[in-house]
Amino acid sequence: MEDIAYTGNFYRNGSFEELTVYVSNGIINDVRKFRKGEKSVLLEGAVLPGFTDIHVHFRDPGETEKEDFITGSTAAAYGGTTTVFDMPNNIIPITDYERFSRKKAVIEGRSYVDYGLYSMYDGTNGNIVSGESSAIKIFMGGSTNSKGATLDYENDSFLREWPKNIVFHGELDECLKENNIEEITSLKLHDLSRPSVCEKEAMRMIMKVRNKNKIVAHLSDWNNLSEKDATTNIEMTPHHMLLNYSMNIGSLGKVNPPIRSAQIMRGNLQSFLDGKIDLLSSDHAPHREEDKEEFEFAKSGIPGVETRIPLMLALVSRKILPLSILVKTGAENPAEKFRIMKGKIEKGYYADFVCVKFSDISRINEERLHSKNPRTPFNGFEAVFPHRVIMKGEDLIDGRDIIEERRGRFMISEKGEAP
Repeated sequence: MEDIAYTGNFYRNGSFEELTVYVSNGIINDVRKFRKGEKSVLLEGAVLPGFTDIHVHFRDPGETEKEDFITGSTAAAYGGTTTVFDMPNNIIPITDYERFSRKKAVIEGRSYVDYGLYSMYDGTNGNIVSGESSAIKIFMGGSTNSKGATLDYENDSFLREWPKNIVFHGELDECLKENNIEEITSLKLHDLSRPSVCEKEAMRMIMKVRNKNKIVAHLSDWNNLSEKDATTNIEMTPHHMLLNYSMNIGSLGKVNPPIRSAQIMRGNLQSFLDGKIDLLSSDHAPHREEDKEEFEFAKSGIPGVETRIPLMLALVSRKILPLSILVKTGAENPAEKFRIMKGKIEKGYYADFVCVKFSDISRINEERLHSKNPRTPFNGFEAVFPHRVIMKGEDLIDGRDIIEERRGRFMISEKGEAP
């Protein structure tokens, strides 16, 4: 990579500044106040740090008719996300180092964006989980390609000693079985079959885990924040903040945990606006159209890696969401928690930039999205898509065209202990 200097209106330390950012080998080596006459590349619009999504299901390998790393990472790039972390519930779950190594080898050279990979922990496989895993995922309740894990959360020695993040799908399996409904034909019935109390009970179990690197995935009900302790981080998705079961979106809105009532949806969004949520993720999980046709048998999952940030940028443009909250939850905190040098425009960090014009609001058109299966309940919602995305100092999206070189690499931890 050639050394390069970028000039623009950069978002740094909570405000915009006219700066020149110097990049060498993909890493920021200096940040200075802009001075006329310097040779540099001008970045138009507002320049934000690249965003990280710690929760995607790119399906690769095993279900590439739904998504693969080429199409999934393309969608990520168009949505301003330069790093993703892929979940382990592939059709052959990633439960040991051989499966992890095989998945890593299959993906190599196929991603436009940088990435990390999870392994799944079920309480029995601690001695064979790959040490290269970016984190472990525990499905406390059954979901796509996974069964509910039954663990001794308080006394499990592997959980206590695991040095990286532990991410929990927080729906307790026993509770889900107690509330099971045989014929689920609507979003409201789906909510009743996987009620918020199952999330609440799971939260209580998670708090018993003696590890400071806990993350509760996709919180669906802000009322359950009352169960949280100081060492646990909370993730939320746009669909739990912007969708509810009264909307006419059918099986496109079917997801685990379910979207809830309009009242809970509004509370979720307010909690996010108030800074009570630590991580903004997409839980990108596409399915084929035929898998979504009949509600009762429809698979759970919503594509979202391309729309996550643009939906939130539209809220910023409308003066609903503070930009500081979006950058904190979508860029800074995810990178910090996963110990990678991204999410900030500072010396020593990767030169990942997202250029946007806040006035450039459009309507989401699913036919223009880039997932292999792009049908979305957000079709028609307002969004602000980036017009330029730079990863490690080189263009990834320019003029809304992707640069045809897949430079994404497997990310390893570059910092010490997680905060």
